[in-house]
Amino acid sequence: MENKFKKRIEAREQDFVRQLFGNFDENLKIINQSLEIDIVQRNGDILIIGDKDNVLLGEKLIGQLMELVRKGESLTTQNVSYAIELLSRGEQEQIQSLAGDIIFITDRNKPIKPKTMGQRRYIEQIQSKDLTFGIGPAGTGKTYLAVTMAVKALRNEEVNRIILTRPAVEAGESLGFLPGDLKDKVDPYLRPLNDALFDILGSERFQKYMERGMIEVAPLAYMRGRTLNNSFIILDEAQNATREQMKMFLTRIGLGSKAVVTGDITQIDLPEGKYSGLKHVEKVLKGISEIGFVYLTSKDVVRHRLVQKIVNAYEKYDTKKKSK
Repeated sequence: MENKFKKRIEAREQDFVRQLFGNFDENLKIINQSLEIDIVQRNGDILIIGDKDNVLLGEKLIGQLMELVRKGESLTTQNVSYAIELLSRGEQEQIQSLAGDIIFITDRNKPIKPKTMGQRRYIEQIQSKDLTFGIGPAGTGKTYLAVTMAVKALRNEEVNRIILTRPAVEAGESLGFLPGDLKDKVDPYLRPLNDALFDILGSERFQKYMERGMIEVAPLAYMRGRTLNNSFIILDEAQNATREQMKMFLTRIGLGSKAVVTGDITQIDLPEGKYSGLKHVEKVLKGISEIGFVYLTSKDVVRHRLVQKIVNAYEKYDTKKKSK
């Protein structure tokens, strides 16, 4: 260790040091492993040890993370990992955007805000466009952020209701043979949307909005023949909508409405011979100024760090398979 390059950083704020290390040193382990350095506390200061180039990167990272904490941002394994990734790509000026504006505060006082640059672009497109397509893998916050923006628009009286819909692929959009009443038949397909609403609004407000008809959750087939005015409309899992269903949905958008379509074109569950409406719509609607397309990637995954590795592994496998 004597031959290693060392850099000492004065640690005036112990709260920052605690956050830098994280619970059970989880943040520290990520930094040390990613940058191949050792960070230790020595006489109350932070000491970085390793090869010179890596140590200097670590110094930059700690400076950026210190500034995030000063701005009120808490350090988590997710934003520490993302900051390291931005730094390694030479985009350290983007790190401070992680302390972005809160877009909504849930019923439990949990602040919701974009956690990656991709998510930030997604929110900006939803705010500025009448129709936004959010396309990307699982865990990138496509649905959750869209539902958050819908709730925000409803609270701000920008719309009168929220309409959430999904294709019921496994039942071929015909739910009649399933046991129970309509609610029982539909619930399994719509549970993720209900879960997002429940988390954002809380149980009491969620039930109140549902009872008043301010929130409607229904399968895509039930949108046919309707005109949806003054609504915030979300089509989730859109990769499983056929071309005909996609056109039907998009032509439901009425006056004073905003729509968000989310999906993952690598997870199409349509039967053989059916073409995904989400893949088709990319070709048809590109170039219309009122429509935004945002492509999220594994870099925007905000679930467990393992999810990002899983998404990357599948992407590599699919790319290798296509090249054969």
